[in-house]
Amino acid sequence: MSAPSPTSPLSSAQLVRLVAGREISTRIRDKTFIVSSVVMIVLILGVLVFQVVVNSGSDTSRVGVAGDAGQLEAALQAQAEALDVDVEVVALDGDAAARTAVEDETVDAAVLDATGAEPELVLREPDSTLEALVSGAVGAVSLGEVLAQAGVDPADLPQVTVTTLDGESAADTQRTVVAVVGVVVLYSLLILFAQFVAQGVVEEKASRVVELLLATMRPWQLLAGKILGLGVLGLAQIAVIAVVGIAGALAFDVVDLPGELIGTVLWLLFWFVLGYALYASLFAVAASLVSRQEDLGSVLTPASLVLVAGFIVAVQAASDPDGTLAAVTSYVPGLSPMVMPVRQAAGEVAAWEVALAVVLMLVAIALVVRLGGRVYSGALLRTGGKTKLKEALRAGRA
Repeated sequence: MSAPSPTSPLSSAQLVRLVAGREISTRIRDKTFIVSSVVMIVLILGVLVFQVVVNSGSDTSRVGVAGDAGQLEAALQAQAEALDVDVEVVALDGDAAARTAVEDETVDAAVLDATGAEPELVLREPDSTLEALVSGAVGAVSLGEVLAQAGVDPADLPQVTVTTLDGESAADTQRTVVAVVGVVVLYSLLILFAQFVAQGVVEEKASRVVELLLATMRPWQLLAGKILGLGVLGLAQIAVIAVVGIAGALAFDVVDLPGELIGTVLWLLFWFVLGYALYASLFAVAASLVSRQEDLGSVLTPASLVLVAGFIVAVQAASDPDGTLAAVTSYVPGLSPMVMPVRQAAGEVAAWEVALAVVLMLVAIALVVRLGGRVYSGALLRTGGKTKLKEALRAGRA
């Protein structure tokens, strides 16, 4: 069946915008869209709360000091900072009160005879960290007193300079976690919105609405409007999720590098745009080959498997970003939107590598749009069963 000749006083841009607006208004009321948005936001907040609970798993240790804490309190705090533990120093009235506080579990440990020659540490239970903490603090105070009696300023002593060879590892880990969570969201939205496009195509074919639409516009205008409208909606959804995630991460103090966090999220948004353009086109073209929702799964399977493979490789790339599998797949169109952002976050990726991946994605999108547009045009008005790809290409050329 040949398409009727579209006649419309509206320009191509206006027609595309009309279709895009229709898709947005239709899907924004869709329960699947609403539920998916809420679920993803709840999941992001859940991950943040989980991180807070995990990070707060190491409770602050309370160390009591019998009598005047004096210099010992400052030494304990300095030693705690060096050991990367949280300590609260509590002044107690005498040795008896200190022992009672430990027995009553008011404090985790107590230092008796803190100002004497032989201080005693009383523990509720064996704790090597607290032993090292108190021993180091008492030693520091004693050394300071000896140096003062000898007329030596502690500041004149040699100071140890600490150099960490892998100083960026913590920052890389934070960025990688953000990227992996972002890829989960990106994968979910790519699947969701590409299926929205495919379902819309089949619905219009099954109801024969497409025949009325093609009376006023060309197939490529209809396809472009669908992809653009749902793409804007998808980008808005992932942007809202990103804002909630960033605000939550900063509010809960989950990340230490807000600038790099925002950079990672912006790259994820960029790769979502490229990934959506490719997969939405593929899903729309595949959907145009069938006329029933029941047949949709069979034609979407190949593209869906590529998307799943990209997600699996992206998760693996988080632990080995410089591995051969991650490096190679980060250039493969269809896989790169999920693998490359993880590699970018997990380590240093050269600018030329990112540029090459982007160029290859753009080339793939151009090819899919060009060839897929012919299939879409040739298959859109064919109803009554599954259209073969060769027949749709032949009809599209005609």
